[in-house]
Amino acid sequence: MSAFTPPFEGAVRTTVAESTPWWPSTNGTKKPNVVMVILDDTGWSDLGCYGSEINTPTLDGLAQGGVRFTRFHVTPLCSPTRAALLSGRNHHSIGMRFLADTDTGFPNSRGSIRDDVRLLPQILGENGYASYLVGKWHLAPLHEITPAGPHHNWPLARGFDRYYGFLDGCVDQYEPELYADNHAIPVPQREGYHLSEDLADQAIRLVTDHTTFRPDAPFFLQFAMGATHAPFQAPREYIDKYVEVFTKGWDQTRIDRLQRQIDMGIVPEGTNLAERNDGVLPWDELDDEQKHVYTHLQAAFAGFLEHADAQVGRVLATLDELGVADDTIVLVLSDNGASREGGPTGDVDTNAPYSGVRRTPAEQIPLLDELGSLTGGAHYPEGWAMAGNTPFRHYKQFVDLGGVRSPLIVSWPGAGEAMRGVREQFVHAVDVTPTLLEMLGVAPERGVDGESVAAGMTDPAAVAGRETQYWETLGHRAIWNDGWKAVTAHVAGVPYEADAWRLYDTRSDFSESRDVAAEHPERLQMLQQLWWREAGRNDVFPLDDRPLRELIEERGPIGLFAQTHITLRPGQSHVPYPSAITGSNRNIDVTAHVSPLARSVNGTLLSSGNAQGGYLFSLQDGALCFEHGHLGETVLVRAELPESSASELAFRLRTADDGSVTVQLFIDGEAVNDARIPRYSSHLSFWGLDVAHIPNSTFSSRVAAPFALPARILDRIDMIVHPAADDAAEYAEVLLASE
Repeated sequence: MSAFTPPFEGAVRTTVAESTPWWPSTNGTKKPNVVMVILDDTGWSDLGCYGSEINTPTLDGLAQGGVRFTRFHVTPLCSPTRAALLSGRNHHSIGMRFLADTDTGFPNSRGSIRDDVRLLPQILGENGYASYLVGKWHLAPLHEITPAGPHHNWPLARGFDRYYGFLDGCVDQYEPELYADNHAIPVPQREGYHLSEDLADQAIRLVTDHTTFRPDAPFFLQFAMGATHAPFQAPREYIDKYVEVFTKGWDQTRIDRLQRQIDMGIVPEGTNLAERNDGVLPWDELDDEQKHVYTHLQAAFAGFLEHADAQVGRVLATLDELGVADDTIVLVLSDNGASREGGPTGDVDTNAPYSGVRRTPAEQIPLLDELGSLTGGAHYPEGWAMAGNTPFRHYKQFVDLGGVRSPLIVSWPGAGEAMRGVREQFVHAVDVTPTLLEMLGVAPERGVDGESVAAGMTDPAAVAGRETQYWETLGHRAIWNDGWKAVTAHVAGVPYEADAWRLYDTRSDFSESRDVAAEHPERLQMLQQLWWREAGRNDVFPLDDRPLRELIEERGPIGLFAQTHITLRPGQSHVPYPSAITGSNRNIDVTAHVSPLARSVNGTLLSSGNAQGGYLFSLQDGALCFEHGHLGETVLVRAELPESSASELAFRLRTADDGSVTVQLFIDGEAVNDARIPRYSSHLSFWGLDVAHIPNSTFSSRVAAPFALPARILDRIDMIVHPAADDAAEYAEVLLASE
């Protein structure tokens, strides 16, 4: 029997008069609340309290009044880190080797956490806690993100009492695909809507309701923001003030941040900047157009982060107003290092790099007025990600420190002055759940890989944590043992035994910038052997360095993406973007079965995407129309409907090797018009597919949402998919970029 359902201590006899009633006491000592703030793709040096120029007063205040860890580690990808945080277990061993998006068919990479693994909200629920998740989940496979579920990997099935947020890896901040508990919900229609603000509103509502209706029970709130994952979107007043700040460029930014880190005491004196990442040009070698655009893109990131900090501040202010701040443990961390997925040039519109399109600065300059808006959700060049990970090497997706070193702030006002300052103990994501359980006075979970570092919260000199931790992602491998770290960046297709391993003494080399492998070959060999043992113990095998296109091909025969015949009907729910069927990159035949009245009405048959891009199949003024929009390029093809009734209205997409696609219109099986679209993409926007209406914005200037089709005009839409060799490759690129 759990602590939440204590045994009956009264007496039961034949009648009430003979029996003694009893109620569980509510006068015991209440356990602390917990708020876990998870930022996304935020680099180790991006917060003010870790050396940044970016204004993050809320998080800096938590650091000032709490504990700042300097050696906190995660995995280099989102889903594995979140799985490790909530379970206390290494991610391979529980089925989350890679992203939740991908099920490779092996036990270590199912795209979900094993059913028998208990998560933190489940454990806390058995100890009287209410658990709430607001924001990002990304622990359910893509094919399960549908209005009909299945829901067994959604938050409520894994221990959370309430959920509000988004289930995929990234999301548009102005028109997100939202879910509440176990159902999809529309985007709130209010002027100036922004997801970060909405998430803060929902978190405030949940904790306010909790303290009103369950004042004697503690709560756990996981506040997992979309910020700062691309697309970078924030009110323009947050962005513009950073343009001048970052005109100094990424090289000087790295130098300045490292000096601040040393001055703050979070980085040892004498620490070197890791060498420049391959492919990143010196700032001084860029031309004026490049500097102008790249500075604005970094400003968009900075504004996005400051705006997110303000929303965290609103939540924390509510805790104070409710009188529970002193009794609440607050953690702040990032799920991995800063992301290079904007490529060498970045873009004002993230849909460009996520589509594999690299636009020049000259092409982007006219778009800068849209920066931060619905159609200007930016991503920065990888040089700024390098700066975000100062002073470390590499980025997200790599097991070097740029991918796996994260800020960690822990604040608990009620713990007193002892819980203040900087902590240098080695900590990993798997240690978070055991640490919290000890701090909360909850019995430890058996069989976990992490260990509590609670002793280090109040004692900087405490010996806390473990001696060994391994990493593996996309074939990249690393292992840390008693202060020494061996690491290799693997090249796909190269035999693993040919990998070049580096060795670092992390006790004297904080930034892992001095490779001492040649000086300590025995130590390196020992660590390599230890890596293989840890890999075997944690179900890392089989090692898998396949290109992402092959990983995506292994999604299995499940979900809409695997179907060759899909039927859509008016009145059904939105088809989410993660379904992967919403782009123009596949050879498809789409047929709308309509009534004889179709010629006399206007309205949408099928709508993909939003103002950022998509396609619109519609009836307009007696004509059948197909319009395609991608990165500002629109193509319209139309055909007059016959005077006699038509029952089948169709379009056909056929992709070509040059990246273009041909669209043909058909009326009752007869081809009536065609056009060439210069560039197809699976990533037309972050919004999916809708039948018979446009729920949000649209790229088309010819219609206005909702442009709904009158009832009983459309019977159904049949989509026939003709698999092409490039289907998986195209979507794989998007997944790698959009994680």
